Amino acid sequence: MTSAAQHPIDATLIGGVRAPGSVRPAPGGRLAVRHDDRLELHDRTAFLAGDSSLLHSVALPRQARATPLHDGTVVVAESARLRALGADGRNRWTLSHPVRHHRRRDPQPPGAPVASPDGRLVCAVVPTLHPGAEERCRLRDTLLLLDAVTGDVNAERPIGSVASDMSGAWHPDGHVMALSCWTPCASWTTWWVEPRHDGLHIRGGVGMHEVVGFLPGADRAVTLRRAEHIAVKDDRDELGLHNATSDEQTALLDLSALVPDPGNDEVAMACLLDPAHVLVTGRVFLRGRPPATRHWLCDARSLTPLGRLRYPRPVGTEVTALGDGTWLTRHGEDLHHWALPRA
Repeated sequence: MTSAAQHPIDATLIGGVRAPGSVRPAPGGRLAVRHDDRLELHDRTAFLAGDSSLLHSVALPRQARATPLHDGTVVVAESARLRALGADGRNRWTLSHPVRHHRRRDPQPPGAPVASPDGRLVCAVVPTLHPGAEERCRLRDTLLLLDAVTGDVNAERPIGSVASDMSGAWHPDGHVMALSCWTPCASWTTWWVEPRHDGLHIRGGVGMHEVVGFLPGADRAVTLRRAEHIAVKDDRDELGLHNATSDEQTALLDLSALVPDPGNDEVAMACLLDPAHVLVTGRVFLRGRPPATRHWLCDARSLTPLGRLRYPRPVGTEVTALGDGTWLTRHGEDLHHWALPRA
């Protein structure tokens, strides 16, 4: 008997384009395409149709992490500063911070700034260095809440990380944000952060899990835990559902339920397709066969496995959800646009 996790669900191919560079959704019906030396903003409909779509492009250092806003401004995180670039490529504001120390000559910031749904606020994590230490010892990071137009710091507070990676997601109505930071040898920590008139309030959080996104119309956030093997019996991949208001875990799925041979699998990522569906990707290692990419679908409200997606084209483990129930996959320079089958 086929388990629910192995029930076949045929993905519907909408279209495809040749597209070098990583592609992410951007506000205002745009797509952001990142190349080594620049970020391009494209009209989404025209881009996915293969038509002329470039709106404008801004030059960026290779290690910079960037977030586009509604008006085409791009907020950029670099090793020693945050800044905003207008569509003309000129700096609108710059905020310097302590240099991130790393073995690399040009260290990369842990992640891109996280913009609020209305584009008025931006959250970013910057390093805090001990002022008296000869080696400039790094302390806990500082979370900044910035005015996106002026770069003014509206609020700041230390957080319990020394992050090498970072991601975040705002609730669609903007009243709370989930911030995830990965610290070497300590895994991910996710906090529920509420901007208030008197500063940034942390409601709670969850360890070992990275935020995937918030369910519209609810204070529940989907999170992902990957097996990192940094502690005894730390070999679990999990999908979680958490209430950011009460700091309560409302659902948990051991992702070994998705695979035919637990222990011979590797979870890559998860994304929220729409208010009803979460897509999980990974690879399975079956004896005598090469590694195989797998995509599974789960119910976003209960995390119940719904089935395994089948594609008529090769796909990788990276998925870009477009926020309307459709998503993109990549195979080399081929970008494919997919939808779920109609009920």
